Amino acid sequence: MTIRIVRLGSPRNKDEGLRMGTVRRPPRGVPKAEFASRDYYDVWYPALSPSTELVAQAQAATDEKAWRTFEKRFRTEMAEADASRTLDLLAALSHQTNFSLGCYCEDESHCHRSILRALLAERGADLV
Repeated sequence: MTIRIVRLGSPRNKDEGLRMGTVRRPPRGVPKAEFASRDYYDVWYPALSPSTELVAQAQAATDEKAWRTFEKRFRTEMAEADASRTLDLLAALSHQTNFSLGCYCEDESHCHRSILRALLAERGADLV
């Protein structure tokens, strides 16, 4: 059993399981009834997305120093009680079932989902 980290809107992998959208906003121009059928997500879970302020900071991060600053601030947000417990829960669930977490960003290395991947790995999650 594993967690996949995916780009929302990309074709689903075999045995991917439930897809969670860890994004601040739903996809634009897509009817809510079509989120899952268009491979965005089955469940919207914005609690694992950066705050609105941090989303803007990440989008403006054009060099490694700016990205590291974003990463540090996002890790601080994810250390808050509710987010931290959610990450602990997801890490534990990864040993029981397949599911995926995703965001819209094209480049995972400059997307908060790369940080989610690291945070889950630090908690012993099974990741693809």
